[in-house]
Order: sequence, then structure tokens, then C-alpha cells
Amino acid sequence: MPSKNASILIVDDDIRMLRMMKRVLELEGFQVLVASSGETSLKIFEKETPDLVLLDIMMPDMDGYTVCQQIREFSQVPIIMVTAKGDDKEKVEGLDIGADDYVTKPFSASELAARVRAMLRRIGTQDKPPKSIFRYKDLTIDFTSHRVMVGNQELNLTSTEYRLLSYISSNAGRVVTPDQLLDKVWGEEYIGAPHLLQVNIARLRQKLGDDAKNPAYILTRPGIGYMMSKPT
Repeated sequence: MPSKNASILIVDDDIRMLRMMKRVLELEGFQVLVASSGETSLKIFEKETPDLVLLDIMMPDMDGYTVCQQIREFSQVPIIMVTAKGDDKEKVEGLDIGADDYVTKPFSASELAARVRAMLRRIGTQDKPPKSIFRYKDLTIDFTSHRVMVGNQELNLTSTEYRLLSYISSNAGRVVTPDQLLDKVWGEEYIGAPHLLQVNIARLRQKLGDDAKNPAYILTRPGIGYMMSKPT
């Protein structure tokens, strides 16, 4: 269960939306920080180090994409982007630059609270892998310290990317379906959202230095799912 003491930073230049989201999350028992501009949000983030960020995209001084990119330079805190209704381009672009999830306007109070709880629950729990260290080719995953290395280089993965890689590697030698991955990494309410998985797989492959057409680590089984070969 997510901690009720978790702190949430909400960033939105729409004051009414900001107040609504603040009220909803405070009623859920969370500590809430607010910022009405991108620049202010970065100052608050550096000072308060929140557990999760709810980040609107369309802001006048510094848009949500820029804020997300700047946060990702030094932190892997979960980021949920607030996107326009039906705008898949916004969703994909947000995921591409390091966001973990998105919520689409207009949304209900219950949906907002559920997304935040689900994200905090995911980062607070992790299925225990069968071994503490996984090695395959140049890839090393230390499940105890949550460190991932390719050769001598440590990768800077988001919590979602780490969980995705951890689940695939823990099932090395077996194909895992998109729905299995969505359920385990994001939660059962995300089953049937393939673009969320596809964007994160592409981003993870890029960080691994994997060629999507001829991958060394995360293999695609067309029409079935993804897998990693079992270490020999």
C-alpha cells in the first residue's frame, strides 16, 4: 500500500485545476505541494524532494516536457503527465522523455487518486527475483541495490523502466505477453494499453544500446510478446 505520508508536487498554471487536484489528494491523506509555473516547480522540487510529480504539459513559461527533462537529469522520481483529451502525440512524447504515466483531462477525482495510489504502490513493491544478480552478455542487474550496468556503465533508469527490465529478466527464457507486463509493471487497470508498453520498451532498448531490428537483450516475438534469453 502507498504511504499516506507521501508528498505530491502538482504543477499546473490553471489555478482552479491546481486547487481541485490539491483538495482531492489532501483528502486522500497525501502531503501536497503546488506550483503554478515550470520554473517554480523546479525550485520546489530541489528543496522538498517530493515522492511523485503531477505535471501539466501546457504552461506558458516552461512547458511540462522541459520540466520533465530537467527533473530527469538528476532524479528518477515518478512523473505523471497531465495531457489533453485524446492527444496521443502528447502522451507518447511525455513517455519518450521520461514520464512514467499520464492522466487525461478531463478526469474525475477518483481517477486522479487511483493513478497516484497505483504509481506509489508500484514503486513501493517489487516481486522478489529468484537471484540477487542477473548477468547476460554485458548486462548486469543487481536486484538488491536496483543497479543496472551494461559493461562498466551504470544505466540511469526510471522506476518504471527498472521494473520492466526486472520482470523480463526474471522470466528469462520465457515469453511474457504485453498484458502480463502491463499488469505486473503498471497494474491490471492498464491492460489493453499497448502504446504505453511499446514506448517504454523502445526507451529501455535505447538505454541498453539495443538495436530494435536486431536486439541483443530484449527480444520481440511478433504477435506474442517479449523475452530475454536465459543466461547459459
